Amino acid sequence: MEESKMEIDPVGGQPEVDLEEKKAEEELQSNLEEGDAFEAQGKNNEALQKFQANLASSYVYASTDKIKEESAYKTARCLAKLGRFNDVMELLKSFNDHFARIPKARAAKIVRTVIDAVSEVPDSLELQTTLCESVVAWCRAERRTFLRQRVEGKLAHLLHVQGAHSKAQALVDRLLRELKQLDDKQMLVETHLVEARVHHALRNLPKAKAALTASRTAGNAIYIAPLLQGEIDDMAGKLHCDEGDFKTAFSYFLEAYEAFDGAGDPRAPQALQYMMLAKVLQGAAGEVPALLAGKWGIKHSGVGLEAMARVAAAAQKRSLEDYGATMAAHGELLRKDTLTSHHLDALYNQLLEANLLKVVEPYSCVELARVAELIRLPLDRVERKLSQMILDGKFQGILDQGRGTLIARPPAEEDAALASALGVVANMGEVVDSLFKRAQALN
Repeated sequence: MEESKMEIDPVGGQPEVDLEEKKAEEELQSNLEEGDAFEAQGKNNEALQKFQANLASSYVYASTDKIKEESAYKTARCLAKLGRFNDVMELLKSFNDHFARIPKARAAKIVRTVIDAVSEVPDSLELQTTLCESVVAWCRAERRTFLRQRVEGKLAHLLHVQGAHSKAQALVDRLLRELKQLDDKQMLVETHLVEARVHHALRNLPKAKAALTASRTAGNAIYIAPLLQGEIDDMAGKLHCDEGDFKTAFSYFLEAYEAFDGAGDPRAPQALQYMMLAKVLQGAAGEVPALLAGKWGIKHSGVGLEAMARVAAAAQKRSLEDYGATMAAHGELLRKDTLTSHHLDALYNQLLEANLLKVVEPYSCVELARVAELIRLPLDRVERKLSQMILDGKFQGILDQGRGTLIARPPAEEDAALASALGVVANMGEVVDSLFKRAQALN
């Protein structure tokens, strides 16, 4: 029998090739841990050297490949922190040989993870967009359709976040045409979700609902990760909120919160804030303190939840003054989110109308200056709002701008005789029509 040509370690009895792989793995793992330590200390240049040393190694074992991929993610993060975004693209290009040896899905995951690592750096939206555009161009040159489609999905989301909704919509429309031909359910779910967000940002609710329905339909045939399901529920809650169905919106926001919280996603506090907003808009502001006192509020306590709690307290007391004080203190924070900002404006209008009616209803004639003084708002704003309320039929009265007064007009009483006369005329009309039809039949 031919002897095996594999050399055996005389001490441990293990094949020499296994010992070499183990030694290589230990070397790369040591570099990775040292790099992590440097990064934790804020020494990004030193950390970068350790991570890049792993990438430059010539080892091609399965165990070292995993460490190299982890080093690539951390290299991208360090480069982003140092502002060297062009080098991130070069990093991906240097992985060409590695991409050729692994499945396309795994290569796509590496590229997307590198892009996500860059996204962790604050205020890098424009640079992320540029990186994605470069990756898309590279994918076209390398004919990597699968990867290109996924990066284009990420690019569409970034364009939407930047406010370039028209570009995002055009990209989504083209991408959906390709995906429907391939019947890629996972990408269809994600892309339709981006489409729903874009249409929602453009205030086109019917198309946003249709896109969200398409996303759910595609998701029925596959497994949806909890985090993605949370994003779908979050979008559904926003749409129901805009339609005025705040009770259903609260249920969806609750589902989204549980998904985000279970995954440790930083969007969990925002979902909890949406739950509080839905309660306020539903007219159940008194239930908000219970949300904050529970385990959810304690776990995610912060300025955002505190600000929303103050809004709820102002809404419960119908206090325009408390609402104004809250917005003066936390307005910038609350208005960062489009949904919250939009509905807080609606809430302000409701509070303003309620306070104006409370002031003017006891009087048949009242000076506008006195109303403005009582409600602590500028006179011109009070005049505009009262004019709008009169036109909308929310208050019966007239504005005498010459005298600067508001004259209340009692609602017109329904004339019973007039209603009876109109009924008689209607019945006579029906009789005449019936007789006319019979006369035509006889002729």
